[in-house]
Amino acid sequence: MSDFPIHSVLERCAAAVADKPPAAMFGLRDEGYGSLYEQLVSSLLSVRTYDEVSTEVSRRLFSLARTPAEMVRLDRETIIQTISEATFAPAKADNILALSQTIVDDYGGVTPADYDRLIAFRGVGPKVASLALGVALDRPVIAVDIHVHRITNRWGYVATSSPDKTRDALTQKLPQDLWIEINRVLVPFGKHVCTGTRPRCSTCPVFDDCARIGVTNSR
Repeated sequence: MSDFPIHSVLERCAAAVADKPPAAMFGLRDEGYGSLYEQLVSSLLSVRTYDEVSTEVSRRLFSLARTPAEMVRLDRETIIQTISEATFAPAKADNILALSQTIVDDYGGVTPADYDRLIAFRGVGPKVASLALGVALDRPVIAVDIHVHRITNRWGYVATSSPDKTRDALTQKLPQDLWIEINRVLVPFGKHVCTGTRPRCSTCPVFDDCARIGVTNSR
């Protein structure tokens, strides 16, 4: 869809979910947890975890430690207990402690604002690094989760088989002023309107622009 009205589509999607809770990382930033380190840790906690859960466990963890130096003073069991509702809590606790120690030892306690250095941390993949840089620093990066992947393919805007391939395709096609915005908008839109099963096509504000690829049953 070379003539797909992407700016207009995202504006309508945003309006449709304006009364819904924001995507987790953007909501935490608006609450004051907007440093690169906080966004990195929160993004790591959000992997395969519902936004409602990752937001709450992030708040609890940050009530104990908000910097790498503070985090490494916590013991592993305290972190596991604090984030226990998140999926893979022990592994995530290990990754948080490891990256915090590396930041203290190798970067003087300052989280490196560099994509390649961030993805070198254990547990930090392209989505986590991109989301942290985009939300914390307004870096022009695209964070693709399952919602962004599903919806952009459903629209027919891209045709890809995985979130990583969707990120590559969007990097080539999506106007740069929408690189951060697409995640902010499509995460709540995917949760409440363009859901994985039985999307709400009958009330969708972008129905006329959507190819509905893969949709066999809708509401």
